Amino acid sequence: MSIINNSSSAFYGRSLEQMSALRSSIESLQTQIATGQQLQRASQDPAAAARLRAISRSEALREIEEDNVAKLGQDLESAATELEGISEIILRARELASQAGSDTNGSGAREAIAAELEQLSEELFTRANGLTLTGEPLFAGTAGGPAFVRAADGTVTYNGNTASATVPVAPGTEIERGVHGQQVFEFDVNGTPTMTFALISGLASALRGGAADPGAVARDAIAGLDVALDASTRNQTVIGTRLAWIEVVEQNQFERSIASAEERSRVGDTDVGDTIARLQQTLTALEATQTTFSRVSSLTLFNAL
Repeated sequence: MSIINNSSSAFYGRSLEQMSALRSSIESLQTQIATGQQLQRASQDPAAAARLRAISRSEALREIEEDNVAKLGQDLESAATELEGISEIILRARELASQAGSDTNGSGAREAIAAELEQLSEELFTRANGLTLTGEPLFAGTAGGPAFVRAADGTVTYNGNTASATVPVAPGTEIERGVHGQQVFEFDVNGTPTMTFALISGLASALRGGAADPGAVARDAIAGLDVALDASTRNQTVIGTRLAWIEVVEQNQFERSIASAEERSRVGDTDVGDTIARLQQTLTALEATQTTFSRVSSLTLFNAL
């Protein structure tokens, strides 16, 4: 009699254990379909869970790099805009110097040219102290103050430094944030150091009577303004090259983002079609198990035992 009771107990135990396992599997499959995620706990697949964590870390770093690229692009675009304006100012100053150098211009015409040159000098000073969208100086290097300052006598001096901040935009890749003011506005003319500001303001002063032969000063200033224009356009090229580099980095980031999303989906997302099929199979198995258990447990001989 003890053997019969033990057999009955074992049958019930096995049946209940089997149905419990099937119900647990059904719940897990339903959760996978509802959430779209294969894993609810790392213990389900430790290797897949570890890979998902690695993907998350990589995505977090890429988001930082994407933010860096976006801000760097804005800063370089701002610098490009200011440099374009600076080149136009220098080019206009050269045109005025050419006009002032003509012997046909009288003192009245040169006074008018001097007035425009002074206006150009003011605009040049404003552009030289241009700011990024977040309020940082564009041409001061890594210094926080204005790139250029003007003394009481009108002399303009560089107030920044020559350091160049770099911005990480991809693994192992950094791009310089901009160019400093000395690169743009300071140069040698025939071996003599000078600045764009000094050339334009000096020409304006000469045309207002500060030189015995203002025409000759104007003609001599053309060579210096050509050097100033070359410095400005050269730095425009530098900024343009970095902007083109950023476009390549952004494309690479986009491709990496797609690859990461695909891998995350492959490792962690639910294959809905396959999961629904397995759910249906499991539901069928549970139904069959329940039917079998009900029929077997209701047999007369089984009850008698």
